[in-house]
Amino acid sequence: MRTFNLLSSEAVCAKLGARIKRLRLMRNLSQKEVADMVLASLSSIRRLESHGQGTLLLLVRVANAVQAVGQLDSLFTESIQTIAQAEREEALSLRKRARQIRVLK
Repeated sequence: MRTFNLLSSEAVCAKLGARIKRLRLMRNLSQKEVADMVLASLSSIRRLESHGQGTLLLLVRVANAVQAVGQLDSLFTESIQTIAQAEREEALSLRKRARQIRVLK
């Protein structure tokens, strides 16, 4: 399901925050309980749920608290569908840094 493709970055963050809230409620946890579990302030949890704003570390901690950290495993992974893509993926795994763009004079 690719619901984020046509959304702004802010809208994607808001949707993720809403999903976190839904998972928290499914686990019957209050925002205060989650804040205590992840050693964050209550306002940080509120901001994460309402606007999707927070640090990546906070997102991972909250995902762990609502037992959804496993869903992050597929984040930013590219599905390999051809042999050429598999070879390119292997070559990228060996690289240590990006290449510099050379300007022709």
